[in-house]
Order: sequence, then structure tokens, then C-alpha cells
Amino acid sequence: MNKFFLAVIFLFPALFTNASDGDFAVSKIPAPLLKNANVIKRTEEETFELKNAGEAYHTYHYVLTIMNENGDKYAELTQFYNKFVDIRSIGGTLYDANGKEVKKLKNKDLQDVSGTGDESLIDDTRYKVFQFYYKVYPYTVEYNVEVKYNGTMFYPYWQPCDGEKVAVEESHFIFSCPSNYEFRYKALNYQGEPAIQNKNDRKIYTWQVKELPAILEEDLSSSLKKLTTYVRFGPTDFEMQNYKGNMRTWQDLGKFVYTLRMGRDDLPAEIKQKVHQLTDGVTDQREKIRLLYQFLQSSTRYISIQLGMGGWQPFDAKYVSSKGFGDCKALSNYMYSLLKEAGIKSFYTLITAGDEVDEVMTDFPSASFNHVILFAPVNKDTIWLECTSQTLPAGYLGEFTSNRWALAVDENGGILVHTPKYDLKENLQIRKVKAVLDDQAYLDAKIATRYEGLQQDHVHELINYLSKDKIKEHLQKYLDLATYDINSFDYKENKSIHPFVDESLDISISNYATITGKRLFIQPNIISRSYRKLKSGEERKYDIVLKTEYNDIDSVEIELPKGYEPEVLPQNVSVASKFGNYSCSVSLKDNKIYYYREVKQYSGIFPSKDYDDLVKYYDAVYKADRNKLVFVKKENN
Repeated sequence: MNKFFLAVIFLFPALFTNASDGDFAVSKIPAPLLKNANVIKRTEEETFELKNAGEAYHTYHYVLTIMNENGDKYAELTQFYNKFVDIRSIGGTLYDANGKEVKKLKNKDLQDVSGTGDESLIDDTRYKVFQFYYKVYPYTVEYNVEVKYNGTMFYPYWQPCDGEKVAVEESHFIFSCPSNYEFRYKALNYQGEPAIQNKNDRKIYTWQVKELPAILEEDLSSSLKKLTTYVRFGPTDFEMQNYKGNMRTWQDLGKFVYTLRMGRDDLPAEIKQKVHQLTDGVTDQREKIRLLYQFLQSSTRYISIQLGMGGWQPFDAKYVSSKGFGDCKALSNYMYSLLKEAGIKSFYTLITAGDEVDEVMTDFPSASFNHVILFAPVNKDTIWLECTSQTLPAGYLGEFTSNRWALAVDENGGILVHTPKYDLKENLQIRKVKAVLDDQAYLDAKIATRYEGLQQDHVHELINYLSKDKIKEHLQKYLDLATYDINSFDYKENKSIHPFVDESLDISISNYATITGKRLFIQPNIISRSYRKLKSGEERKYDIVLKTEYNDIDSVEIELPKGYEPEVLPQNVSVASKFGNYSCSVSLKDNKIYYYREVKQYSGIFPSKDYDDLVKYYDAVYKADRNKLVFVKKENN
């Protein structure tokens, strides 16, 4: 038997022995861990044994008690495999509430499923999946998984509490490597340092935690890994499919990525000719980039390719040109090649797209990227290019990749760069409403809205990917009005580095106002009401995170039916806070209501002690947005 695993048996014998009846009885769970928990992680023993720079073994044993149906998803086993990950063994056992064995997992019970059901994806990753489907609560599942890594660019991470309302009784992570190998780790919310043993020319590191209570996630807080124990591991020297690399620094990682791209930027002769046809004689660099980006968009489409090193190595430019498609790597490399032919330097840039804005730890180099974009320096400015999009304007990224760290790569290696943050001045929504109310409370409104920056992202998607009928269907559900008809709508899009969309709506609203007797009640804020409400009276534990800033401005004019005079007008409202500013005002002139509203939402991280102030701010906005005017019918003399 492997000497390392002999050491592990000595340290954690439970990993290699069967549980006795009753070992996992629910009655043995410490009472404090039951509070707020859908799942109790009874034990977790995870080992990662690095044999050399190109081979490793990962063994994972864990036991979960599922307290109710909300925890069922954790009872499902899902293990991926591909060219670089071989599954050596999988085992599993189901126990009842008393810890008595109910059923064992058999190999024939494992489902083998594709890594994708999407025809736009080409992926050699597959999954072994299993679920006991037991519905007598509480119950316990135990799983053992061993896999072999044929390449060591990616290490697992350790996060004992891996979900909301998951409590942890005990968890261990063991990392073993040759004594002369330098591996790296970064720990968040872990007390102390790992225990270290030197045994048989190997170093063995052990992290462990016990009795972690369930976490209740809070509105507007950081990602879970910032709230609980989390340790990220990373290699120095590594190998992937005969490619050797190093990850000591971001520059080193960039050199490896550059190596994967070497010789893949040569264009076919006819495409070189097309580049010069488009750009020769154009003196403005930005215009050259825009023209070539439009050519890319019109001649290619996106398809994800994750075959072998295809997860990191792009198909060459000639392949993309001949096929007319590519993934983010291939399309970015193709755009790089087009720009290079035009004499424009650009940078192939790795990034983590989507919600995980803070995935990159700037002081810990790692291959924690899922996407590739491009940027080209122009004078003292930067033109960013999302090469998978057929609709975005050159120079604009959007919420998918903005405001985060990325790794720019060239022949010198990698360097961290930060993508643009779109701020208050750029994320605008400017709305003007002209409406007429009749004496039957029927409102006709013409609404002109300009969406800018991140505020136009959803409208851009709407008008570029949906049919007119689908857009109308969306609009019929989108507006928070009881009964209304969309008479007409229109969109005009400005595709520039600071994009905006102009929306024109003509709508009719039944029973918009309330008429009782001789009084008429009406809300002047027709379609821009805030719906943000936070729970009050709760003790806040974590910092408040406001990710996006924006500025909304509304001007509303409502013509009233004849014969009414004001009885109650709301006071003007002005609310200033560290989270944002709000103001609204109402005036009357010539039988018309004039309503003005402005919201400025700031971004930032605020201490938990400010939570009550945030609740009050949002409550004040919510209330002010629903203020009503009261009019009374004039008496006939």
C-alpha cells in the first residue's frame, strides 16, 4: 500500500473503515449544530496527494445528515471526469435517522451523463450522478470518491461549509506533496496554520475545523467563501498534456497561456486581404478596431469548446476563419490576429465572467478563469472587446465582465488589469412621461426612456435576441400595473463605447386612479416605483455589499379630468444617506400634475452596524414612491 495512505489511515482511520450501526444516529449530533440547519456535515475527510508535477490523486469521504427536503440537493453525488480526471472508485451508503444502514450504492445505479445538453457546446467532460431519493427525514448519506488527476494545473479547494444552512461537525483536508515541491495556499477565515508532518520524503499538511454552525446568508452580503472557512490551493510547477508551466506569479501563468497560443495567429491570405481592404486608408485607430470587430461579429458565431486542452488552448485563426465559429478563446485569438494584421497591438485577456466578480485573489496566482476577452491600448485609452458577442459595440463590456480583475497576456507573460467600472454618471435611466387621465380613471401614457450603461444591458438583450411578439409579451408582464395595454413600442439603439437605448411606449391603463364619490386618488409615480424592502429588527452579522451604482431621473406630466381641485398634496421628499440619495417633488399647474423624481444609488462595502440605516433609507424610498395626491370634485354653483 502507498506509504502516504498508510499515514492517512493512521491519522484518520474512519476513512477506511465501515461505520458501525448507530455511528451516524441523528441523536449524536451536538444540539447547537441543529439550529437553522437543513444539512449537517457529520464528517469530511479530503486528501490531495501530489505525486509529481503531472499526476495527483484526490480522495474524498463525507457524511451528510439531511434534516428536511430543503437539504435533498446535497444528498446527490455528482463527480465529473474527462481527459484529465479519471474516476478510480465511487461508493455510497444510505442510513436512517438511527444510523442504521438502509441501502448501498451499486455501480449500476450510477448515471453517466454528458457535461452539456446544449447543442452550442462541444465538451468531453461527463458526470457520474447518483441520488438515493429517500424521503424519510432525517436521513444520512455517506460517499467515498477517488479520482486521479492527469495534469496538475487545477487543485481542489477546501470549503467545509459549502452552502447556506449547512452545519459542520468536523472536516479535514490533507495535502501531501514531495518534500522538495513548493505548493501554495491562501486561507480565509481559518484560525492558525496547518499542521505539518515530514514523512517518507513527503510533506503532509492538515487543516481541520470542528462544530461550525449553519450560516444564514444575508441580503446584500459577500459570497459565501468570504464568510466562512475557505482555503485555496495552487501549484508552482505543473504539467498539462505535455505542456509544462509555472504558477508562482501571474507573469509565469501568463507565459504558460502565451505558449499555448504560439503559432495560432496566422490568417488565411484572403482574410489578410480583407483586413487591409477594411482598414487601409483609415487613420483613426478606434475606427480600425471598430471595423474589424464588426467584421468578426458578422462572420463568426460563438460555440463553447472544452475538449482536452481546448479548455485553455484556442483553435488557430485559420480554423475559425474556415469554420465560422469558435469559443471565447478562439474568437479572441482570431480578433487578436485581425488586429495584428492591421498593425494594432492587443492583449489576450483571461477573466472570470458572471456573478463571481471577486473570484481572482490578486495576491494568489491561480487559474480561476472561465472566459477570455481582448483589449487594445489606444493612445492613453483602452478598447475592450467581448469577442463572443455579435451585438455589443466595440469598447463596451457590460455587467458580465466589467469591474473585476483579469489577466492580460503577451510574449512577456501575464499582468493583472482591471476592467472598467461603470459608475453613477454612466448607468443612467432618464424617463419622461406624458399622460392624460379621464373621468373614468383611464390613463393614456406616452413614455420615453433612455437607458445608458449597465441599465441598458437588459434592453439590449431584449431587442437583439427576441422577436417583436416576444418583446410585447415581455412588456405585458414587465410593468407593475394591474391592467394595461401596450398600444405601441419602439426601440432605437446607439452602439457606441457608451451605449444607450431609447425606448418609446404608448400604453393605456384601466382604473389607474381611484375615484370614490367626489374624490380622486392618484399616484404620480406611474412606473418607476422602488420594490426594495429589507427585513427590519434583525441583527446584522456581515458587511453590506452594494455592487452597482446608478442614477434614475423621472419627469412625469399628468393631465387631469376637468373639474377637480387639490385637497391633499404630498410634501416634497429628500433623503440623503451614505448608500444613496433620493428626492421627489410634486407641483400643479393648468390642471396638470408635474412630478419629478431622482435616485442616486452608490456602490461600496459598508459595516454591518449600518444595516438599520440602510433599512430606513429603503423604507423611506419605498414609501415616498407610493405617495398619493387627493383631488376633490368642484361644487357647481
